[in-house]
Amino acid sequence: MCGIVGYVGEREVVPLLVDGLRRLEYRGYDSAGLAVVDRGRLGTVRAAGKLDRLVEKLDGGAPAGAFGLGHTRWATHGAPIVRNAHPMVDSRGRVALIHNGIVENFLAIKRRLLAEGWQFVSDTDTEVIANLVSSYLEDDLRDAVARAVAEIEGLFALAVVSTIASADRQIVAARQGPPLVLGRGDGEMFLASDPAALLAHTRDVTFLENGDVARMTTAGIEIWDKTGALVERPVTRLTWDPIQAEKGGYRHFMLKEIHEQPQAVQDTFAGRVDFETGAIDFGDLALAPEAADRLVGMDILACGTSWHAGLVGKFYIEELARLPVAVDYGSEYRYRDPLIDERHLALGISQSGETADTLSAMEAARERGAALFAICNVAGSQASRISQGVLYTHAGPEIGVASTKAFTTQLTALYLLALYLRQQRGLGVSRSRIADLAHLPSALDEVLQLESRVEALAHEYWRADDFLYLGRGLNHPVALEGALKLKEISYIHAEGYPAGEMKHGPIALIDESLPVVALATGDRVYEKMRSNMQEAKARGGRILALTDRRPDELEGLADDVIQVPRVSELLQPIVNTVPLQLFAYHVAVLRGCDVDQPRNLAKSVTVE
Repeated sequence: MCGIVGYVGEREVVPLLVDGLRRLEYRGYDSAGLAVVDRGRLGTVRAAGKLDRLVEKLDGGAPAGAFGLGHTRWATHGAPIVRNAHPMVDSRGRVALIHNGIVENFLAIKRRLLAEGWQFVSDTDTEVIANLVSSYLEDDLRDAVARAVAEIEGLFALAVVSTIASADRQIVAARQGPPLVLGRGDGEMFLASDPAALLAHTRDVTFLENGDVARMTTAGIEIWDKTGALVERPVTRLTWDPIQAEKGGYRHFMLKEIHEQPQAVQDTFAGRVDFETGAIDFGDLALAPEAADRLVGMDILACGTSWHAGLVGKFYIEELARLPVAVDYGSEYRYRDPLIDERHLALGISQSGETADTLSAMEAARERGAALFAICNVAGSQASRISQGVLYTHAGPEIGVASTKAFTTQLTALYLLALYLRQQRGLGVSRSRIADLAHLPSALDEVLQLESRVEALAHEYWRADDFLYLGRGLNHPVALEGALKLKEISYIHAEGYPAGEMKHGPIALIDESLPVVALATGDRVYEKMRSNMQEAKARGGRILALTDRRPDELEGLADDVIQVPRVSELLQPIVNTVPLQLFAYHVAVLRGCDVDQPRNLAKSVTVE
């Protein structure tokens, strides 16, 4: 959940570190800091709060040097104050270390180090690692880090620099869980927790595997695996345009990413469908027809927004592929005894491919013999490496903490997967289902033209303290996602609920002060949804309806209406999601909230 950057080369390091931290601030913004080593002297600058506070300190005098580390923190151990900010320096001043993750056995290690005379000034588990590394440091920094991480329990990613002569212009990094990517340049090397931080400098990157320890120097990169053997990891060529990681003139990354959805959705199905024959081709992700036919069930494993995508995917796969689907929270799955074996397919969904809970659930399913696939957005991520097949969403970098284009591209990928499973199970292909995809980007673009209407509605509703989102069938997960977006970025309490269940409890909450967002699209349950709206209206609720019908069809039922384009009913959730994202965005802006970096949240949840 923290942002890590590092550089070793010939250039002045501080501007490079600050630039990298700017691109990673979405991963944590409780505090920030950097460490620079120059001719055996260590300089550190740290500040509580957002990165601008650190920049202010640096303007008063920045340390000089050509290699160092930077960090932006999302607090797990210790309050977000200066003494708990990273980098952490050991009590002998020889090691500076930055860290993402949680060390589960830090107290036992700390007690031992205290008994040995090591001192501590922070409340963090990170300082324990710094002192532990220093306790093993003689003349080989890599060896000291390797010995230290062998004692650590938990999930972590860390990077270390030292003032000792043998570690000059050297960064040592280790990974066990959270991501670390190393960038290769000409006589210079880069380190980051997200490839987006490296795009301005290099596109040739190497992703560390769990258990790896790496040493970066100006001459190159060496990597040792968890057994201590020197190994070669592949170099991946990133295709992301650095401009994608910038705001592009939009006020916030979230708004930019909402507007990128027509292209992102198109990129997700482009090259994978044959619009003439109706066939689906996923390339490396292959499931033989006989293997597909043997399947008796499927478990979808995800968290948060990705879990909502999985709920929609259940509809897709059961209807199109006739395969029973269970959708599980990644955080709960491995704490029961799931009934899954070699006759099942497990599918992990994660934007980053590094979500700790989802990865643990995927491992649990794989251990029980299930075939394991993944839907994610980051090539080389942990989810992609542990899976037999990966369906990338091609959404490009998503910087805003609240997922937008990640969700709609996940839905697109799930729709494709459902059609693929149908195809492989011998149930036939449907050219009309494929043709429906071709119209989806233009429908999304049409929705985006409604932004001024949605913004005007935000002005009407932004003072409300609570919202109820209602949907039936395919629109129930969309209601959950719409409510989540509102609560994430505006801090308004919002609840998504299946509309048919409203009368079994939540109807007691409805009065004139409670706005009800009703999703009334499609044909299957439209009349049922009208009845539920009437029930809410009779209790005085103020109803904001989203519909693919003419607004006058809801006259007398809805106080306000957002009319969206009508598409295939299975694809309607993708269209319906966008105005709810825009509504949440504009409400949050009106309430003065930090849209891209909502409080207490981080983009990639890499700890349990």
